Formats: sequence, structure tokens, C-alpha cells
Amino acid sequence: MFFDHALLDAIAKGALLSALGLGWIILLVRVVGLRSFSKMTNFDFVMTVAMGSLLAGAAQTGSWAALLQTMTAMAALFGVQFCVAYMRQRSGVIDSALQNEPVLLMKDGAILRDALLKTRVTEEDLMAKLREANAIELSTVRAVVLEATGDVSVLHGGHVDDALLNGVVSPD
Repeated sequence: MFFDHALLDAIAKGALLSALGLGWIILLVRVVGLRSFSKMTNFDFVMTVAMGSLLAGAAQTGSWAALLQTMTAMAALFGVQFCVAYMRQRSGVIDSALQNEPVLLMKDGAILRDALLKTRVTEEDLMAKLREANAIELSTVRAVVLEATGDVSVLHGGHVDDALLNGVVSPD
């Protein structure tokens, strides 16, 4: 592609194609917005993983046509993600179909074991998240929420505003 020597050509191709792919992603993010990699929904997470895979493919492509196909796929994913985010904002049905519900794992110092079972979170994982959040006594933990993104939020202190728990599912 660039050099007669195979090793030099591979290095040059990898560097140039990686830079082109990364530049293309940056341009797409500038057009569509940072929301594309926000990890607010499972769709956003899949988008991020797919984009990483496509970038790796772009860096290893063997022809300009394959690079163009990869860059088109990247743009298409951004377009689909933009449309899905737009539809989620305007339709509760679409939003609920695509969005996981946050689940309460702990309330007022008590571990909700049914919620742990339902979400397949172990007590050891829960304790690790409490330590990460600098919780020093279970009795001061007001709520632990497994968020729709898969992140775990730990609310501790004296009081939690009820508005912070709107939309959070409690195990029944």
C-alpha cells in the first residue's frame, strides 16, 4: 500500500488507518454529540463496543474500499443511535422497551436479598461496591441501586430525597 518492505508497510498502514478511523469517530461524535458514548442504556453500551470493534477493523483493513465500508458502518451506527435516542425521548413505549429499570438492592441498611437473586448480584459484589463508595457502616447506607446501565449507585448519609428513587424498582 505504501512501502515495498512488508514490515514498514504494515506499520505505516496501521498508523495511518488507525488515525483515520479515530479521526472519523471524533468527527461523528462532534456531529451527533457525546451522548453516543454515554452508556445510559444497554443500546449505548453495545454502540460503544461495536464502535471499538469497527475501529480495530479499520486499523487492520487491507484496502481503501474496506476502509470506506468500515467508516460507513461507523456512520450508520451513529445514525441508528441518534434515531433511537430521538424516539426514546418522544415515546414512552419505545423508551421502556429499550431501557432497563433500576433495581433497589439495599434500603435503610438492609440488604434486599430477593433483589440480589433477581439481578444475580452476589453479596460479595454488593460489599465491594459499598467499599468503593466509602460506606463505613451498613446502617448509614440509605439505598443501593443497580442502575439501568449496570452501574451501582450507593446513597449514604442521614436522608435520601424520595425524588432520587423515582423509577427505581423494589423487589416484591
